[in-house]
Amino acid sequence: MKFMIIFLLLSGTVLAEPWQRHTIDSSDKLEGKRGADGVRVADVNGDGLLDITTGWEEGGAVAVYLNPGPENVKNSWPSVTVGSIRGVEDAVFADLDADGAVDVVSCAEGKVNNVFVHWAPKSKADYLEADAWKTDVFPTTDGRRWMFALPMDMNFDGRIDIVIGSKNDNAIVAWLENPLNSRDTSSWKLHKLCDANWIMSLRATDIDRDGDKDIVLSDRYGKEPGIYWLKNPGKQGMNWKRQLIGGKGKQVMFLGLGDISGNDAENVICPTITGELIYCVRGKSGDWTETLMRLPFGLTFGKSAAISDINLDGRPDIITTSESQREADEMIAVAWQENSPTGWIDHAISDEKGRKFDRIEMFDIDGDGDLDLLTCEEVDDLGVFWYENPTR
Repeated sequence: MKFMIIFLLLSGTVLAEPWQRHTIDSSDKLEGKRGADGVRVADVNGDGLLDITTGWEEGGAVAVYLNPGPENVKNSWPSVTVGSIRGVEDAVFADLDADGAVDVVSCAEGKVNNVFVHWAPKSKADYLEADAWKTDVFPTTDGRRWMFALPMDMNFDGRIDIVIGSKNDNAIVAWLENPLNSRDTSSWKLHKLCDANWIMSLRATDIDRDGDKDIVLSDRYGKEPGIYWLKNPGKQGMNWKRQLIGGKGKQVMFLGLGDISGNDAENVICPTITGELIYCVRGKSGDWTETLMRLPFGLTFGKSAAISDINLDGRPDIITTSESQREADEMIAVAWQENSPTGWIDHAISDEKGRKFDRIEMFDIDGDGDLDLLTCEEVDDLGVFWYENPTR
């Protein structure tokens, strides 16, 4: 595998007005809502709007937020706490029992080390009723510190399985096989895919364009930190071969996927905790070109990255969040880098409030035709919120 390392300098900085922040749900200690840690989205009620689930790590609440539509998205969203898991690290939507009601899978690491499912009520009328939800644990996941879950049909049987990644002792990437009776969590089997040390991201995409979904992951620590992909072996086997993409030896965080290069190939972008932004492009021969950029505004502890056309000029831009708690005071931790004809230009999204931001989801939340930014913040109790793109 060949790599080319290039350092790119930013061409300019624009300190414009920050985007307006709209709170979806505020921190509430009494309700277990402290330390919002990640956002995942899906349309769970079939209304064409993306809904949200998140785990509040410090408080334990696993919450769901139903999108109220463009006219009301700037207010608090209707929500329900579907379970309480101490040290919850991740939550994601998945209809595991195929009953039409979208469930939530959560991962925990800390004093509780398991993967859980929160079964949704079958009636849509009861979806926001906390008592209508039921929480079960997957016994085979006990004892590992689980960081992230990815719903995915791994064995082509039509049932949604769960790819999971853990950290520290005995860390692995594995998948939970969905049995005929999905509700019997004791029957879910755990299959190891590869060793790991601290999984930050698990993403499904067809890297090699062969018609099936591969897995892209970022592994932050250990002997072999970096960005990797697991090649889908298809129906004929279960040996998911791990291959390096880039970021070898670096503390890589939450990665993003998209096409910046314009060559109709999947590009991978990922920040590090040392101020680098790793940008990888797969060539036609399968080799990866790795470009090292810098995080905007001199930030040195990146957290998450995404690729989207922010200003609707037809060129994909880069959006990043960072942990400003590790930086100097009054740092702008959420920003976007404009892909201009003359080079990359930094723009502010957040103001100075917020110390530890997380994953990014980009979609048109207010229905005005441009992409807004959904994220959460863990330290300054900003909760779950979105930034309104001022382009339109």
